[in-house]
Amino acid sequence: MRRLLLAATVLAGLSACDRDRERDGPLIGGEESIIEEEEPVTDVPRRSIFREDVEQPDMEAAALEPLRETISFAEGQRELDTAARAALVEIAQSPQFRESGQITLRGHTDSGGNDEVNLRASERRANLVRDWLVEHGVDEERITVIAMGEQNPVEPNAMPDGTPNEAGRRANRRVEVHIAVPEEDEMAETDAEEDEAAASPSPSATGSPTAKRSPAN
Repeated sequence: MRRLLLAATVLAGLSACDRDRERDGPLIGGEESIIEEEEPVTDVPRRSIFREDVEQPDMEAAALEPLRETISFAEGQRELDTAARAALVEIAQSPQFRESGQITLRGHTDSGGNDEVNLRASERRANLVRDWLVEHGVDEERITVIAMGEQNPVEPNAMPDGTPNEAGRRANRRVEVHIAVPEEDEMAETDAEEDEAAASPSPSATGSPTAKRSPAN
């Protein structure tokens, strides 16, 4: 009988311990386990990859390059034709033109005729383009005219056997239009001065010795 009472007492004690454990939470290693839930991190400020103390470039302005166009001339042409005027209208609508940068006009000829005559012909062509621009509102002070004569061909004026290269001569009769963007203006002025010096014929200049010459073009 005593044994039964002792067993009942032990069972009652164990049951009480289980209830205490349920109230107090699980025990690990005899100590109370404490688990803290971390709150989600929100509203973390994002850092820019660009330094705030460095001025960022204007991408639209950086993309603007100097304008280079070519106005072609036929043999003996003394007036602007329809194609030349259309090309100038397109140039006048360009963003470089609207930026009011310096305009450099370089006149060229083929190798027909002597150096002095070709120099005058190249200047006349460049002046035709200048006059059109001035008539359409461009300040003449903004324009520089450089007569190159036959000095800077883009194609050979003669074939290997010395006969005229008509396709090459046609390409060489031209006026090159260069419009500088504002930050390039100082460099453009320096280049123009160098070109003017180079365009001045020297006493020893004889032109192309192998090409068969024709009247000035």
